[in-house]
Amino acid sequence: MSNFKIEKKNKNFSRSETILLVIITFIVGMSIGFLLNKKNVIMNESSIKDKYIKEFAKNYEFIINNYYEDVDKESLINSAIEGMLNSLDDPYSMYFSEEEKNNFSITLNGSYKGIGIQISKDNETGYMTITAIFKNSPAFSAGLKVGDKIVSIDDNESKNMTSSDFSKVISDSDKDEFLLKIIRNDEELEITLKKSVITLNSVTSEIYEQPNKKIGYIYIGIFANNTYSQFKEELDKLEKQKIDYLIIDVRGNTGGHLTSVESILDLFLNEKQIMYQFEQDGKITSTYGSGHDNKSYKIVVLCDEVSASASEVLIAGIRENLDSVVIGKKTYGKGTVQELVTLSNGTQYKITIKKWLTPTGKWVNDTEGIIPDIEVDLSDKYYETYESSDDDQLMKALDFINNN
Repeated sequence: MSNFKIEKKNKNFSRSETILLVIITFIVGMSIGFLLNKKNVIMNESSIKDKYIKEFAKNYEFIINNYYEDVDKESLINSAIEGMLNSLDDPYSMYFSEEEKNNFSITLNGSYKGIGIQISKDNETGYMTITAIFKNSPAFSAGLKVGDKIVSIDDNESKNMTSSDFSKVISDSDKDEFLLKIIRNDEELEITLKKSVITLNSVTSEIYEQPNKKIGYIYIGIFANNTYSQFKEELDKLEKQKIDYLIIDVRGNTGGHLTSVESILDLFLNEKQIMYQFEQDGKITSTYGSGHDNKSYKIVVLCDEVSASASEVLIAGIRENLDSVVIGKKTYGKGTVQELVTLSNGTQYKITIKKWLTPTGKWVNDTEGIIPDIEVDLSDKYYETYESSDDDQLMKALDFINNN
């Protein structure tokens, strides 16, 4: 699994709820907006003197020695740890099963074995509907299209499935070939796909030519290990075309690696500008940028109710330092940092260890979120066509730029 270590660079020390972009991979429908680092569990000697530890050890030994059947010690300890985490009443502190650990790692690593589509449930028909297709994937090569409605995969009807169920048909199967029945323009088609290892393209870009303006657009779907390199490549392409404005879109982005966000922010913030802050044990520390280039263009950020965690770090860092305008819907509101702990048996859990604050010291957790400067809803038409021209939020951003 990738190293989630939070690299300190401190000067002092160091998209609506009706659409969820679901990657058909080992992990589907799992929120991954976490800021994580990684360490191993170490029980220091002094903790053993704690009366609660003694009580735990006493009852652990009693159960092992007196239960009428054999006890799986590893399962017992894992269940105990899971129970402790559940008692914290924190939605972000949780134990990972082996499968969940692998899912989490694969997604944030930026690659997975699947067919290369993103889906959401069509509320009208009940079918799974393709909302995005990855380039150079089996789905792309087979000619699947955005808007195709999936009737079934092999003998499994999609009307009877959740997104997670659909994913498991692919990920849990020993076979590599699947038969999809789809509906396109009222015609039913059958397409055979082979799953393969796919490098997730988490960043896309394009140019919007406007009167007297050239507007660059970059979409970030997740902050995976390879997101920064993809972002840098796309930004370089846009800058070579001498853009006048840049739109950064983090709608539907639930987060990911903090180090990926830091690297992206470094492209815009200098060593005197705060990226974000941490608050732990009453102490606040600030993490600064390390970039040197002053961009000649201004930035507009698009966000929605799903934008969370690392996405919110990016939004706040750009808005509060560069006076950028934020358009869309209030963000999710996740202002805490989790640490990933690996047990000796390879299983893992994550636990909230501190708060993160915006550059100006705001905590966006829970109901707070980041409120956009211009609030815009997405119309139902967009969810039918998925065309840019029906994207009210994007169109509002272009209109704002053209009138400013």
